[in-house]
Amino acid sequence: MSIQGNDGALAAAPFDTLDQGLPVWKLLAFTMAGFIAIMTETMPAGLLPQISLGLGVSEALAGQLVTLYALGSVLAAIPVIAITRSWRRRPLFLLAVAGLLVFNSVTALSTDYQVTLVARFIAGMAAGVIWGLLAGYARRMVPHHLQGRSLAVVGIGQPIALSIGVPLGTWLGTLFDWRGVFWIMSALALVLLAWVRFTVPDFAGQTQRQRLPIRRIFLMPGIRPVLLTLFAWILAHNILYTYIAPYLTSVGLGQRVDSVLLLFGVASIVGIWITGLLVDRWLRRLTLLSLAVFTLAALILGFANGSAPLVLLGIATWGITFGGAPTLLQTAIADTAGDNADVAQSMLVTVFNLAVAGGGIAGGLLLEHMGPASFPWALALLALLGLAVAWSARRQGFRPGQRTVAP
Repeated sequence: MSIQGNDGALAAAPFDTLDQGLPVWKLLAFTMAGFIAIMTETMPAGLLPQISLGLGVSEALAGQLVTLYALGSVLAAIPVIAITRSWRRRPLFLLAVAGLLVFNSVTALSTDYQVTLVARFIAGMAAGVIWGLLAGYARRMVPHHLQGRSLAVVGIGQPIALSIGVPLGTWLGTLFDWRGVFWIMSALALVLLAWVRFTVPDFAGQTQRQRLPIRRIFLMPGIRPVLLTLFAWILAHNILYTYIAPYLTSVGLGQRVDSVLLLFGVASIVGIWITGLLVDRWLRRLTLLSLAVFTLAALILGFANGSAPLVLLGIATWGITFGGAPTLLQTAIADTAGDNADVAQSMLVTVFNLAVAGGGIAGGLLLEHMGPASFPWALALLALLGLAVAWSARRQGFRPGQRTVAP
């Protein structure tokens, strides 16, 4: 099975002498897309008092703007990507970006809570399509030996948005109010539309012969181990990330949440850089090493016993090992799915969002019944589960050696 692209025609792609390097400017358009998608999702968390006042609802109800966006991503990713497999890639991607533009604008204009929720849900659907397309699209723009590195470039926008999304949204809200922040997101989407339209190459969709049923793709050898590894890893991450404030309070760092999140974000970018350098040669080794050191980071946090230096060391190690996780897992599932990479990526997006939601639920239960000191041990157990699954997927999913084109 070829892993060269959705239509098996990567050789026809306009490489622009890519043998000498990555088309960084074109890939950065996808970096920006990921940044906008995550910023749009997370920034309302820092604007809840303003949104609550502006829409005349409680802060708890205002918080559902985040929930509806995530729900839209979960529900849309697989069916929409599956239905549009025959579409050319650039028009579909432009349509998804336009969805963010339009429905962020609707959110900025709306004074009705129900209309705002609908707008957030549809914006989330657009983001789900973007996430389903990003990895496969970026891989088709580069030669095979640079595909993993291309995903590392695309992935830089995610930790930046995650680490600064809430504080940046809060700060912008003090300058422009919450509606102004959504207008800024719309303006960025408009810039991205022009960027993609005039610099990013287009690619054909799949023919009828190439399209496999979703069930057959899910049952392909290696797909389920990658998804299970993803679920364990992201669930572990989000238990702590979602409840980082109460955990830091419990170890005496409650006043330094912003600084700690910044440390995590910077460490994540370092992790992406390391992953980008090594992923195409050492995908399996890097995945196993990342999960093993992620476990070590959890143990450092568990044994820190209130020591600020140890906690910060654990946070930095957590960030470095987790930063490259999306690149590693996207590369693994795309290699495994071959010509059906976009649908497989949509499955990854769905499982990712389910793990995010699961982290919120599981972390809340742990916080209520066992306290924040239980978080590191839960992380360690889940990381070990992911490590065991990845270790067992030696033949399919996380194969040893340098990435090669499968026969």
